[in-house]
Amino acid sequence: MVKKKEKSVNVSGKPKHSLDANRDGGKTKTSGGARTAATVRRLKMYKNRPIRNSKGTILKHDLQSKELPCTRIMPDRRWFGNTRVVNQKELEFFREELSTRLSSNYNVLLKERKLPMSLLNDHQKQARVHLLDTEPFSDAFGPKTKRKRPKQLASDYEALVKKADGSQDAFVEKHGDSTSEGGEDGFRELVRHTMFDKGQSKRIWGELYKVIDSSDVVVQVLDARDPQGTRCYHLEKHLKEHCKHKHMILLLNKCDLIPSWATKGWLRVLSKEYPALAFHANINKSFGKGSLLSVLRQFSRLKSDKQAISVGFVGYPNVGKSSVINTLRTKNVCKVAPIPGETKVWQYITLTKKIFLIDCPGVVYHNSDTETDVVLKGVVRVTNLHDATEHIGEVLKRVKKKHLLRAYKISEWVDEYDFLLQLCKASGKLLKGGEPDLMTGAKMILHDWQRGKIPFFVEPPKQLEDEEIEDKEKTVEDDMAAAARRAINNVISSQKIDDFPVQKDLFDDDELKERNLPESGSELPA
Repeated sequence: MVKKKEKSVNVSGKPKHSLDANRDGGKTKTSGGARTAATVRRLKMYKNRPIRNSKGTILKHDLQSKELPCTRIMPDRRWFGNTRVVNQKELEFFREELSTRLSSNYNVLLKERKLPMSLLNDHQKQARVHLLDTEPFSDAFGPKTKRKRPKQLASDYEALVKKADGSQDAFVEKHGDSTSEGGEDGFRELVRHTMFDKGQSKRIWGELYKVIDSSDVVVQVLDARDPQGTRCYHLEKHLKEHCKHKHMILLLNKCDLIPSWATKGWLRVLSKEYPALAFHANINKSFGKGSLLSVLRQFSRLKSDKQAISVGFVGYPNVGKSSVINTLRTKNVCKVAPIPGETKVWQYITLTKKIFLIDCPGVVYHNSDTETDVVLKGVVRVTNLHDATEHIGEVLKRVKKKHLLRAYKISEWVDEYDFLLQLCKASGKLLKGGEPDLMTGAKMILHDWQRGKIPFFVEPPKQLEDEEIEDKEKTVEDDMAAAARRAINNVISSQKIDDFPVQKDLFDDDELKERNLPESGSELPA
C-alpha cells in the first residue's frame, strides 16, 4: 500500500498564492517570475462584476451597501466641474466695481484666470438686443406678431438727395479739402514711396499681436529725445479696451542723450498715465537696470497664480528694444544694429525661472507724419533714401547752431544747400570735376542724427503742481499684493530724484542746469 503524499503546509507565514498582493514579487531564482503587487491589483479589478440571476438581472453591485440596496448617485451638474451660479444683479454690481477699480493703471487684478472675464467684459459685440424696449411683447412675439417694416433713410428721392448733400458737407467740414482730386493749383500730391510705410505691414502687426497675446506685462520702449512722438496710442487704447488684465510700463530709453532735468520732467508727465522708468541700454555701464528688474519681480509676485510671467517689449523701430533685453541679460542674446528694422520676428529670451522676455519688431501706427518726420524718427534706413538732401532743412531748424558748429565746424550758412556745400568741401566729399557730393553729405548728417551725435530733444511740458499719484482703492485686499504695489511705486518715485547719466561733450553747463519748463512740449530753438 502506497502512502499518499501530504501537501506541504505554509508554516512560514509568508503568502504563496499568485493573487496575493503581499507576496514577494520580481523575477528572482526563488520566486520564478511572480506577479508584482500592481499586477495583482489590476487583475483583481477585472473580477469586480455585479451579481446577476439566471435571467441576467442585476441583484447586487460589487460595492453596493447591504443596508441600502436601492442606492444610486443623485445626478448633479456640480459633479462634472467647478461651476458657480451668480445672480444677474450681483453680476451687474461686480461689473461696475471692476470697471471703476481698473480705471487706474496702478491697480492690479489678481487671479484673473479664476474670474469669468467673458461675463464681466460686457463688450458691445456681446451686448444683447433689447426688443421689448422698442415695442411691446404682443407685437414682437406670439400669434399677433406684426411684420417689421424696414427703416428707410428717406421716404422719397428728394429727401434722399437732401440727406446726401448734408452728409457730404459734414464730411468736408471734418476732413477738409485734402481728399479732393486737386489742390489750389489743380495738381495732386505725389504718392508716398512704400519705403516710408515701414513697420505698418500686416506681417509686422501680426508679430505685434502675437507678443501682446503672449505677454502678461507690456513694456513700451520710448525714445527719450521725443517720447510723445514715439508712443503708440493705438496700442495703449487696445490694451485698455480689450486687455485690461495686462499691465503697461513706459521705458524712457536713451536717457543719456538728454539733460537730467528733461528726463525728470518727462518721468513726472508720463508716470501720471502709466508706471514710467528711465533707462540707458549698455551691457557694461547701464542705468535703470536694477529698477526695471525690481519692478518685473514685483509683477511676478502679483501674478502668483502663474509659474512664470512673460514681458513683451514693443515700440517704434530703432528705439532700443533689443538693446534693453541684452542689458537685462548682460549678454548679446538679440541681434542689434544702429539701423531700423534689424529685428524681423519675435523671439523668447529667458531672464529668470519666473520671468521671460519677448522681443518684438518695430511697429509704426499710421498717422499724419510727413516723410521728414518719419526719417527723423529713425523709421527709414538712411541708405535707402533716394534724395536725402530734402530732409536736411528740418534738421537745421531743430538743432542749435552751436551744436552744429561743434560737430561740423561750420559757423554761418544761408540755407541747407549752402550748409551741405561747405560740409562736402570741408570733409572732402567731392565728385569728378570737384563738384560736391551733396547726397553723401546729407546721409552723413542723417546718420549722425539717428545715432545721437547731434544733440536734440523735446522739452517736457510744465507742471503746475508736483502732484503725487494717489493710490485709489485696491482691487484685492491682500498683504502681498499691497506690498508689491508699494514696492513698484517706491521704485518709480526713487528714479525721479536720481542723477541720470549724460554723455560727455554733448551739452554745455547752461543746458545741463535745471530750468523752468514751458507750458507745452516744444522743440529746442535753432
